[in-house]
Amino acid sequence: MRIAVLTDIHANREAFEAVLADVAAHGVDRIALLGDIVGYGPDPGWCCDQAAALVAGGAICVRGNHDNAAAGAAEAMSTLARKALDWTRDRLGDGHVDFLASLPLTAEAEGVLFVHASASHPEDWSYVTSDTKAIPSFRATTARLILCGHVHVPLLASCDLGGMVREQAFRSSLPIPLLPSRRWLAVVGSVGQPRDGVAQAGWALVDTARAELTFRPMMFKPPPPRFGRRACRKIWQCACFRESERCSYVRMRGFRSTASRLAKSFTPGVLRRSGR
Repeated sequence: MRIAVLTDIHANREAFEAVLADVAAHGVDRIALLGDIVGYGPDPGWCCDQAAALVAGGAICVRGNHDNAAAGAAEAMSTLARKALDWTRDRLGDGHVDFLASLPLTAEAEGVLFVHASASHPEDWSYVTSDTKAIPSFRATTARLILCGHVHVPLLASCDLGGMVREQAFRSSLPIPLLPSRRWLAVVGSVGQPRDGVAQAGWALVDTARAELTFRPMMFKPPPPRFGRRACRKIWQCACFRESERCSYVRMRGFRSTASRLAKSFTPGVLRRSGR
């Protein structure tokens, strides 16, 4: 079975549409969404509708921490993330909230465990950022492959028969053989808000029959932006995105239009203060 794995869409409609088009071109059998459908971006309702349609068609979808918070759960978040969440909640209908609240924390199919964060305690939303941080996930399940998101930066780790966990080097866009003598954990890159410094949306393709995994970063061409770079930066700031991500995110072709469209949700004073 060929499974397309998408995570951390974060209400970025343009990126979601582009990745789904790329997924369709690769002839997959099933789609898996690893959570954080909403949060930060300007189209939470549309992305929820699209995710719900995919689930109705047989897709796997698990809940992320932003989905959980948008559905009403109390989550520990940074001040910026909290403000973005408040903005998101105002734009979700009851049906969207019910859909997010109904999502499970984990799912399993074809010997693969799907989870948003660490598999050891999914409800704690722990980040898997290294081979050391991957150890609890390997201990928590016997699945041959663990797929997670949450970090927004791709990572690959393996666990041998003796329980030794090692981070594995990989090259994007090239199939990675998942040797049967090891178990594997892959952190999939973000669709809507990558944090690896690469201006590309990311997803992964898993081929269970061939025992291969491919990380697939991709560029896409969104509608042209309505505002200049300085305006986008200020809109980004007022939209409560993380300070460390703002500059690289605005430079991405795939996100300039997203920042531009955010302007519709803010007062005209935002643009006046930007000097544009």
